[in-house]
Amino acid sequence: MTLTEKIMARASGRTKVSAGDNVWVNVDILMTHDVCGPGTIGVFKREFGQNAKVWDREKIVITPDHYIFTNDSKCNRNVDILREFVKEQGIKYFYDVIDDPSGKWTFDSSKGEYRRQYGSHYAGVCHSALPQKGHTRPGEVLIGTDSHTCTAGAFNQFATGVGNTDAGFVMGTGKILLKVPETMHFKLEGALNPGVMAKDIILHIIGEIGVDGATYRALQFDGPGVGSLSIEDRMTIANMAIEAGGKNGIFEFDAQTKAYVDYRTKLNGTKSTYEPVERDKRQKFVFDTTIDLSKLEPLVACHPNPSNRKLAKELNNIKLDRAYIGSCTGGKITDFLDFARIIQGKKVVIDTFGVPATPEIVSELQSTYWGDKTVWQILVDAGVRMTENAGCAACLGGPVDTFGRMNAPLKCISTTNRNFPGRMGHKDSQVFLASPMTVAASALTGKITDPREFL
Repeated sequence: MTLTEKIMARASGRTKVSAGDNVWVNVDILMTHDVCGPGTIGVFKREFGQNAKVWDREKIVITPDHYIFTNDSKCNRNVDILREFVKEQGIKYFYDVIDDPSGKWTFDSSKGEYRRQYGSHYAGVCHSALPQKGHTRPGEVLIGTDSHTCTAGAFNQFATGVGNTDAGFVMGTGKILLKVPETMHFKLEGALNPGVMAKDIILHIIGEIGVDGATYRALQFDGPGVGSLSIEDRMTIANMAIEAGGKNGIFEFDAQTKAYVDYRTKLNGTKSTYEPVERDKRQKFVFDTTIDLSKLEPLVACHPNPSNRKLAKELNNIKLDRAYIGSCTGGKITDFLDFARIIQGKKVVIDTFGVPATPEIVSELQSTYWGDKTVWQILVDAGVRMTENAGCAACLGGPVDTFGRMNAPLKCISTTNRNFPGRMGHKDSQVFLASPMTVAASALTGKITDPREFL
């Protein structure tokens, strides 16, 4: 069996499953947030009763992160709905934006967009927060009301996004009916050259197979090249499996996975036991390819979809209005550090916005010194508009007062994951997806630029 099949077999109580089988799967963690959480709660109460209790109050993780730092009253109300439900149900893991369990959330625009407006429990973008808070464990099943839940496949986990109806059912039963996906195999060999990042790997893959090339399939990443990739690199790759239509992405378990998960579960007091799945010698794949990482170059996915892949060095005629670093795909600590290596000591020439994925990353950037300056100060001195309010921000557009949102038909190069028309705001804007290094280089020149020019 493949890695995905092994997890689904275990979770369904079977000794073996095959692609195409429909199985009832026991869920280990259900995650929801402020966009889909109220709808999921509504389905749960409608189907199970107004006084029904969730199946397991310690296996549900709720984290506001999408439409938080905005004056939009309906968005603010969504966060309050989550808080009320958590209090009613006694749910253990709720990463609220405020500390008062009986309070109401409002964003104070008079304080500005740059300074922290969250309490001590807030965790930021769900897909980065879940691993940091110790909720991603090898061999488990994670269901989330967000398409990029597949990010957790970096931890040898079956992780996929579902709609509110499915999530409402999971909330009441702890089970979900799933079809076992076919598996596409990507064997990674070699190592990336300087200036090439994990984002370039997944843009290469999506460019090869298309935005529908993995529809309802698992993308399995293994091989000797995986060892050269950090956990954050693997998260970037698994995160964008959905951009090829994938059901999930999944990596094999190794010492890096173990070290990260063991540290995070201990740090947060979350469940520390897990059982990873390993590759069988004989596996059935619907697609099988080998990628030599050393042969990849910096890439850009051009408007209007993630498969419109081109070499960065061939696009230096495209002038830009904006650069953006952030999101679950490109707002991790390693993303910002690589971005800063290109930016350090220079000045951006276009509006450049920086949104760390989690408060922990904000803290790390503000406490990590390169010479006599913190990395945060290096970025600010370079002209990057850095906000302490970690979250999804302009990745998916949002209300018009969202930090970094494009409210005019601009051209933006971004570390985010989607560039369909209107994704980051104005319907006539254009988004170019690239790695943090490529975004940094482009911010310095005002046009799409190969980062190797600055190395």
